[in-house]
Amino acid sequence: MAARQDSMERRTLWIVLALNIGLAVAFFATGAFGDSSALIANGLDNLSDSFVYAISLFALSRSDKWKRGAANISGGLLILFAAGILYDAWRRYIGGSDPLGTIMIAMALIAAAINAVCVWLLAKLKNPDVNIRAANTFSYNDFAANLGIVLAGGLVAWLGTNWPDLFVGVIVAGIAAWGGIDILRDAHGEHHKAVHTDK
Repeated sequence: MAARQDSMERRTLWIVLALNIGLAVAFFATGAFGDSSALIANGLDNLSDSFVYAISLFALSRSDKWKRGAANISGGLLILFAAGILYDAWRRYIGGSDPLGTIMIAMALIAAAINAVCVWLLAKLKNPDVNIRAANTFSYNDFAANLGIVLAGGLVAWLGTNWPDLFVGVIVAGIAAWGGIDILRDAHGEHHKAVHTDK
């Protein structure tokens, strides 16, 4: 039964990993073309998620200690990514940008549909470990960020200004940082449970 669960988790993580790599490439391409901080922020988000899914796959068949370590790396990467997004938004605020609202909306809607698939696949897994819960956090965060980009794209197109794009970039950074902290707390809680069990 455990082997079947591991196999299902592995297959799910591979699918979610492939989808996130594809999304990262698409976000970078449309972000560069559409001069959008929010799209590039989501591209970096999906790229960091992909690294984390790869780490989770590596830790999947290993001990609980390995899994907690992988989750700690996941949380740390999300917080590091958040700092990078804040820097990019500040750079665009100082240097100026001219985002394309229609490109932002189209890409965000496509990404939201793909993230919904990821959420559905991960929700099918029973008794998820700390890394699967981390993957769930990423997918929910991505889904929320995509809805924010749709709203920002509409405001950019309507008002003809870049501040909604920059604002959403900063919000995405905040969501990522909060998700990273949540994952670190979860891993810390698992560590305490393991210590008490050993006693």
